[in-house]
Amino acid sequence: MPVYSDEAVVLRTHKLAEADRIITLLTREHGVVRAVARGVRRTSSKFGSRLEPFTHVDLQLAIGRNLDTVTQAETRAPYGAAIAADYERYTAASVMLETAERLVSEEREPSVQQYLLLVGALRTMVAGEHRPGDVLDAFLLRSMSVAGYAPSCWACASCGLEGPHRAFSPGAGGALCPRCRVPGSASPAAETLVHLGALLSGHWEQVDAAHDRHRREARGLVSAYVSWHLERALRSMPLLAREVSGER
Repeated sequence: MPVYSDEAVVLRTHKLAEADRIITLLTREHGVVRAVARGVRRTSSKFGSRLEPFTHVDLQLAIGRNLDTVTQAETRAPYGAAIAADYERYTAASVMLETAERLVSEEREPSVQQYLLLVGALRTMVAGEHRPGDVLDAFLLRSMSVAGYAPSCWACASCGLEGPHRAFSPGAGGALCPRCRVPGSASPAAETLVHLGALLSGHWEQVDAAHDRHRREARGLVSAYVSWHLERALRSMPLLAREVSGER
């Protein structure tokens, strides 16, 4: 069978037959790929932990009729262990993986920017230099931007009037001036919109200095924005909501 090589992040897995798994991958050159890993659930498998969610891997795959088959796998970065060891990281990173898969919905449709964003966000998450929730929010805003849904955090999303403004509507594209404000718009603090802009631009010094109240308010706006444009809520988002509220 023809084979090809690529690098990828493992997004999710599920069981197949007695010893196999179907692995969903976001690859650099081939977009989302679903492939079979034969015998990976056996203790003697040479792949084992290399094909677990959050892992950054180099792969060789054989092209199949319906699903490709993993023939080689080498770990580039084992992000999974560090992420699984911390509940806050795990919940945030789970939302990242699901979002990446949803935004690259067409299998084998390359999306190098989304791939690089995900790898960078996982690397930043594991480094521990910033709050996991902030890393997630920055990833979500940038991923939406790459997908063509960039939110306006300063100028009015409708008429372009320079801000700051005191209204925000996911359906209208973000910040709105008083004249363009639509019913149901949120009324975040000016500092919250500044925080959103810092997340989107990667101004980490400003992000890290944000007040917790503005950070929580921004997180709610980001979640609403993503849910609106993906047209349905993410399955992993409720876990994050419980973490933010202090529940376990």
